[in-house]
Amino acid sequence: MSLKRVLIISDNPTLVSGFREIIKATEYGSYQFDYRCSKGSEANVGKAVGAETKSIRVKTDWQELVENYSLIISLHCKQLFPSELMQVVRCVNVHPGLNPYNRGWFPQVFSILNGLPTGATIHEIDEELDHGNIIVQQEVENNVWDTSIDIYSRVLQMELELLKQYLPKILAGEYETFEPGEEGNLNLKKDFDALCELDLAKNQSIGETIDLLRALTHGEYQNAFFMDPKTGKKVYVSIRLESKK
Repeated sequence: MSLKRVLIISDNPTLVSGFREIIKATEYGSYQFDYRCSKGSEANVGKAVGAETKSIRVKTDWQELVENYSLIISLHCKQLFPSELMQVVRCVNVHPGLNPYNRGWFPQVFSILNGLPTGATIHEIDEELDHGNIIVQQEVENNVWDTSIDIYSRVLQMELELLKQYLPKILAGEYETFEPGEEGNLNLKKDFDALCELDLAKNQSIGETIDLLRALTHGEYQNAFFMDPKTGKKVYVSIRLESKK
């Protein structure tokens, strides 16, 4: 019996490592899992896979995928899938947000700012960004002392938990979906970039300032900044919050 080939496209080594642990723990002997990534992610994803991982540009290389796969799973792949691919191949996305809220880039960042819920969603891919019918989703906590990375780490863990539960159904195509109750909202990378330069003269509450800083604090990443008027250099800002009983 020939193996059923499944392609995993990911730019997130943490998810790839977690996914590989899931398939090791369960018998998926009839499936062959292949791994690809976006250009620039080869080294990090390759370490997670334990082997050289080649990049692919889905928009132009979709014909190769049609010829080799009937199922593609996106684990935080940064690329949009062309309609020519989705018309032939079943494509499923694991998304770090609670669709339809804050679809697109960095859902947890915008959830901190606009109060909309965040979580993990596994959904079928359609022609719009993070928009297709939902297979399963689960909300996660968003506490007032959480920074972006706190929530994101929680979301990653939830994504892996949902994958562990639903991967057999996804592989077999034996699941039901439901449509999001509304169109929701969409945030692009340019929307995130617009948040990063802090306006020192802006009139806002302390609470709004804390929310902005915790939304832009993500581990060692340098996101929030203001310009030093004397030197013209960027001064980066992050925040540390601690909750005590």
